[in-house]
Amino acid sequence: MVKTKQAAIKPTLQINAIEYSLSLCIRGCLFEEGKRTSERAANMSTEGDNSNHVVPIIDMQEFDQDVEHYRKLREAAEEWGCFRVVNHNIPVGLMTQMKKVVSELFELPTETKRHNIDLITGSGYLAPNVANPNYESLGLHDLGSPQNLGGFFSQLDASPHQREILETYAQAIHELALDLGKNLAKSMGLVTDLFKEWPCQLRMNKYHFTPETVGSSGVLVHSDCGFLTIVQDDEKVGGLEAMDNLGAFVPIRPWPGTFLVNLGDVAKLWSNGRFLNVKHRVECKESSIRFSIASSILGPNEGVMEAPPELVDTEHPRLYAPITYEDYRKLRHTTKLATGEALELLRIHS
Repeated sequence: MVKTKQAAIKPTLQINAIEYSLSLCIRGCLFEEGKRTSERAANMSTEGDNSNHVVPIIDMQEFDQDVEHYRKLREAAEEWGCFRVVNHNIPVGLMTQMKKVVSELFELPTETKRHNIDLITGSGYLAPNVANPNYESLGLHDLGSPQNLGGFFSQLDASPHQREILETYAQAIHELALDLGKNLAKSMGLVTDLFKEWPCQLRMNKYHFTPETVGSSGVLVHSDCGFLTIVQDDEKVGGLEAMDNLGAFVPIRPWPGTFLVNLGDVAKLWSNGRFLNVKHRVECKESSIRFSIASSILGPNEGVMEAPPELVDTEHPRLYAPITYEDYRKLRHTTKLATGEALELLRIHS
C-alpha cells in the first residue's frame, strides 16, 4: 500500500474513477461487516444483568412489523427521554473505523485542532477548560452538508481514508437520525419530514481520564439543547450517567454495536412538554482514555420552533412561546441554564 503524505493532500472532495470504485468497495464491505454483531445486540434485553435500572431498548426493524413499537418508543421518550437503539443498519465495522479516525484526529497538534473553528458558537474545537478540565472536543455544525464536511476535512487536513470513513459514517448516522425523528413524530400521530431541513451537528469527544481524575467529573450535568442526540459511546470505558424520573443518576453501561439516543430541550418544546429532556453527565470511573461520538439534530435554521397544532388542545394547552433555535441557544448561553430550566422562561402562563 502506498502511503500518501498528509501535507500533500489538496482540500477537495473530488475523486477520480479509481478512487470512486475503491470508495464503493469500502462502503460495501463496511456495511456487510458487523451485521451479525448488530443482530446479537438486538437479542439482548437489558443494559446489564446486575442493574435494576434498564434504559428502554428500541429495535429499528420492529417499526415496519409492529405498530405497538411506536407506543413503546413514545413511552421511552416520555418516561426516560433516552433509549438504546439496536438493529439500526449501521455495521459495527463502520463504528469501529469511525472511532479509530476520531482517535487519530485527536492526536493532531493542538494548533492544528484549533483550525476547527466554530460555524456557530460551540460547533468547533473545544479545549479543556476550568469547567471541564478533562474533556476536549472536535466538531462540525451540519454533517448533512457537503460544504460543512469539506470545510472540516480542510481544517484538519484529513487523509483520503479519514475522509472516506467520515463521509460514510455521516451519511449513515444522518439517515438514522431522520428515521428516529420521523418515528418519534409518528408515535405522536404525526407524519412529517420536518427534521430533514434541520442541521445535524457532529461532535467527537475525548476524555483524558487519569488515576488522579478518578471520582471527578468528565462533563457536568446538562440536557442537550437540540431535538435528539445519537451517541456512540466508548465500547469499553463507561462513565455516562442519565437521570431517571426519581432524580437519581443511572449508570449507562457500554454496549458495543448499539447507540444511545438522548432527547433534548427542543424535543420537549416541540412535543408540548410530553417528551422528557433527559439530564445526563459523564463521570470518571477509571483511569482510561474515553471517546464518544455524538450526532445531534438541533433545530431549524429558519423560522420558529413550536408544538404542532395537533399536539395542542384544551387538555394540552400550548406550554411554551415560539422561539427560533438560535435565540433559544443564546438564551441558554446567557442565562447559563444548562439543564433545561431555560424552557421555563418560555412557559406560557394562562
